[in-house]
This record gives sequence, C-alpha cells and structure tokens, in this order.
Amino acid sequence: MKGLCKYASCWCCLLCLTLPVSVSAEEPGVLKETPLTESDRDHWAFQPIKKPALPEVKRSNWTRKPIDRFILAKLEAEGLQPAPDAARVTLIRRVYFDVIGLPPTPAEVDQFLADQTDDAYERLVDRLLASPYYGERWAQHWLDLARFAETDGYEHDKIRPDAWKYRDWVIKALNADMPYDQFVRWQLAGDVIAPDNPDARTATAFCLSGPDMPDINSQEERRHTLLNEMTSTVGSVFMALQLGCAQCHDHKYDPISTFDFYRLRAFFEPAVQPVKNRSVTTLAATDKKRKPSHVMLRGDWRRPGPEVKPAFLRIANSDEQQIESQKAPQQRLALARWLTQKSHPLTSRVIVNRVWQHHFGRGLCASPSDFGLMGESPSHPELLDWLAAEFTETGWKLKSLHRLILTSRVYQQASSLQTQNVETVSAEQRSEWKQSLEHDPDAALLSRFPRQRLDAEVIRDALLLISGKLSERTGGRGVMPPLPQELRATLLKDQWKTSPREEDHYRRSIYVFARRNLRYPLFEAFDRPDANNSCPRRGNSTTAPQALLMLNSESSLKSARELAGLIQDEAGSSPRQQVTLLIRRALGRQPGKDELVELVQFLKAQREELRREQRTADQLLLPLSKQATKDPYAGAALTDLCLAVLNSNEFIYVD
Repeated sequence: MKGLCKYASCWCCLLCLTLPVSVSAEEPGVLKETPLTESDRDHWAFQPIKKPALPEVKRSNWTRKPIDRFILAKLEAEGLQPAPDAARVTLIRRVYFDVIGLPPTPAEVDQFLADQTDDAYERLVDRLLASPYYGERWAQHWLDLARFAETDGYEHDKIRPDAWKYRDWVIKALNADMPYDQFVRWQLAGDVIAPDNPDARTATAFCLSGPDMPDINSQEERRHTLLNEMTSTVGSVFMALQLGCAQCHDHKYDPISTFDFYRLRAFFEPAVQPVKNRSVTTLAATDKKRKPSHVMLRGDWRRPGPEVKPAFLRIANSDEQQIESQKAPQQRLALARWLTQKSHPLTSRVIVNRVWQHHFGRGLCASPSDFGLMGESPSHPELLDWLAAEFTETGWKLKSLHRLILTSRVYQQASSLQTQNVETVSAEQRSEWKQSLEHDPDAALLSRFPRQRLDAEVIRDALLLISGKLSERTGGRGVMPPLPQELRATLLKDQWKTSPREEDHYRRSIYVFARRNLRYPLFEAFDRPDANNSCPRRGNSTTAPQALLMLNSESSLKSARELAGLIQDEAGSSPRQQVTLLIRRALGRQPGKDELVELVQFLKAQREELRREQRTADQLLLPLSKQATKDPYAGAALTDLCLAVLNSNEFIYVD
C-alpha cells in the first residue's frame, strides 16, 4: 500500500485515500508522466470552440435574440413551450436586482410603466449597465471567486491594510467595461504589462487573496502553500479545472498530471517571496536568476522531486505552443496571453457560463468551476459555444454579453402565473405551464424564468435603500457597521471596531469589512462564503436562524423602524396611503385590492391591541422619522407591518 498523501486537501484524495504516482518501469522510483492520447481530448470542454449555426424552430416569431432559438429548439424537442412574458412591473424589479443589486424606486417603476415605446426595456437595460451601481453588484460575484477578504485568516486573522484596493480595482474595471481578456491578463501579470501603473500591480492581488499565515515558522512551507493554493485557484477560476487535485498525484479522472500542476505553478514561483510577519498581497516581477522549480513528491514541501520548467497545460494546449522567453516575468505574461487567446478552449466558455449562471441562477454547465470529466454536462452545449464565440468576436466585452442575455425573450419569461407576474394568461398557456412544471421541475431547460433568492448583500442593501438610508459613498477601506450586543460580547479585542462615522453604517454591503473569521451576521445567515476558498456558486440554504435574524435582530428592527419613519413622513397618517407606499417601496408594485383592505385592517387592529396592552413609549417600536410621532400606537403598528413585509418571501425572492 502506498503512503498516505500528506496534503490530502482535494476531494479525490479523500475519496480514494491513496493513489499511486506514475513511475517508470525502466527506472523504478523515478516519476514518469503519462502521455496524453487523442481520446483524452474527446471531452466536450477540451474541444475547440466552433460557432454553431442557429437551430431551426417552429415558433420563430417568439424569438428575439439568437439565444432564444437555442433554448426554444431544446424546449420543442422535449415537447415543451416557453412561459408567457413577465409583467413589466415584475421585469423591472428582476433586472434592477440582477444588474445593480438594488430595487427600483416607485418613481423609476412609474417611469418605466409609462414608457410604451418599443425599445423602452432595452434603454432601461442600457441605463442600468451604465450605472456605477453595476460594478458594485457584479464585483461581488468576482470577489467570491477571488476568495477576497481584508484579513489573513487562520488563528490570528490579521488585517491586510491594502486589500481593499483590489476590491475597488475590480469595481472600477467592471464599470469601465474593461475587456475580459485584459481583465484576466492584468490579474495574472499586470505588474509586467504596465509596471508603472499602480492599478495594474493591484490587480495581481487576485493571485494572493486567499488565506495566509505570515507568522508560520517555516517561510518555505508558507510559500509552498501559497503557490499551491494560487495555482489551484487560477485553474478553477479561469479554466474551470480542478488542478488542485494534481498537487499530490495525477488527477484521478481528468488528464492532468502532477507535472502539469507544478509546471503551471512554476510561472508564479519567482513572483512570490514571502517575508515573515508580513502579508503578501501582490505579485512582484523580478529578473533575478530563478531557483529551479520541482514537482513536490506527494505534495510535501520538504520532498522536491524532478525539476520542471513553466509550460502551458497540455490538455488545453492542443497545438503545443511553447514559451519563447527565458525571463520569468515574460513567461508569466506568456501564460496570461495564452489563456486569453480566442482559440483557447476554456477561458471564454468559462466566463460566459458564469455570467449566465448569475442571470438565471444556474449555468449552462451547472458545475461552473469544474468542466472536467466529473463536472456536469452542459444543458445546451451549442448555446454555450455560440456565446463563447460571440463573446470573443465582439471584443470580450462583458456588458455586451449582459445586454445580449438581458434582452432575450428567455430572460423576460414569467416565473409563475400569479397576477402580478403575468398580464394575461390563456387556457392554452395554463396547460403548457402545467406541462412545464411536470417535465422541467427545476427550470433547467428554461421553460420559465427560475425564481431566485437575493444574495445576503443584496438583502441588506435593499433594506437600506427602501428606508432611504443607503449611503452614496464609494471606495476605501472596509467599514464596520454595529454588531448585536450578544455577538460583541464574544469577540476578541479589536476584532470588530464599529466605524465611528454613522454614515459608514449605511454604506453598500460590498464595502463592509470582509473579515475571514467573522462574517457580518446577516451575510453568514444567508450563505455568504467565508473566503477561505474560491466560491463559484453560493449555497442556498433555508434555516431557522435566517427567519429569526430577519424578525428579531437589532438591525432588522432598526430597518423596519427607519422604513416606517420614511413612510410616515411621506404618506402621512392615512393607513391606505401608508400601505400603498410600503408595498411599492418594499415589493415594487401596487397592492392588490384585497391585500390593501387586509393590511389597512391590520394597522387598525394592531394599533388597538397595543393600546389595550398600555405599553409605554419606550416599550414600542416607534418609527424613526423626521417628525415626532403623534399617535405612538399607530406608529408602532406601522413598524410592525413594515417588519412583516420585510419578512415576506416576496421581499427576499425575485420572480
């Protein structure tokens, strides 16, 4: 039996416990790399990208964009039909949350509903993509992949003073619509591409944003761990391959050898030179004579094996491109350029799949960071290749890709047949809907738009915006909003210093301090990743703490009081006007007739109940308004109603 892998950190190691390392029969004990075969490249992800022709469909009048033809062709092949179009009031709320991570205001909804021109929706999409809020929303998706945090993690979790600069760079790059190929190259070799540009150096923080232990005794072990983690992340984020499985042994399923892993690692080795008790945050270009790179036997930093030189990943390098330069920085730049070639089989496929996932809740390939043999097969492989080819042909522009998806008929489908989601529904459409639920239960074929829960950060930002409290301040060091007293009592000294400036407590969630060992409570409850690993797709749990936090936490109660205060200031004391404004601000629509009657009745009944209990003012959840509350019981009843609406499914889910 072979010895147990020392660093059994990948799931395949845990699955098989031990795997033999390939050795030469002629030279026992000498590592030998298994050559690739033609069959190794038969897997869909390793095939060259070829732009397919648009498929023929029966209902060609339904389609608006090429995307629609691919989706409709698959639906028709399965005997299904697409859902009706979503109501415009539903569509504007959906696209606002999707693109900028904030709900539309009542005025913005009114403006859109009043605009009956043919291109009203397209112009709305363009306005949202041009908004600075777009970068703040979509940067968070990338930061999840980059395992971004402002601390080192591990036991001491020390602060990285300049980590926030990488977050701000990502926001800036996305808002400027930096071409994705440049976006990738700067994060891998920005210090080489533009050595005099501080932004270019900041971009390389992607490589070193993971956890680190600066005070470890052996800095060589630390360097080994950093390089392995970096190499694994580069492989999973840009190529959707689990290269980390090959750091100790050849990959069990994919044609990736241990030599492949350490050849890729060799590109980065000269740029990572840690110093004890100091965080390593960016790559450093150097022309100094490099130490030889080695395969580390069984992933053990103390057991260097055969020497290796930087080389492109064999399975994605079918034309066997070679590295011309012998200088270390130029070799890393060559890697960045190789990854962003139009002919690369993975890079464009991976990013268009990620963008699709964030629009529909599920990628065309449902394993967004694993395109290998154990990953999911694409639901629409021709569409994935068409999008990848179109993306590179049009200049690698992410906003163009967003626009293409958002203006498709597929994206504008209803997610349900409820009154507020669809304008009119025929008997035939109801029959088709029933068939869709039976044969496409999880909407993987997109026979309807998949209903999605808001991310943790978006829930908080929505709470701030609808209550009129969201700060417009951008950039800079992460801020620390107040934490509940019961949590503060458990913290170490200086673990969380509440920001002294009150306005900072209301800044967008992307600017909340990202501490690896302590997530903001609402973020932790609603599945924000801990940033110890790259996260391609967040969990979507439903737990009791979520409900308890939304109903009873200090922050939720304060949000309800602030929202009640704004409504009281703008709608006066009329219960009907209060209910109408509350539903419009919180849910983005007008209240239904029966709903209006029921909620007005609740306000009256709750007011009388509180009066009968004879609670004093300090026992009531009074609105936090600009003016004094004349009737404290009516004000507290309004706060209770606001809290109930903020706890509704409709508030935290998007149709």
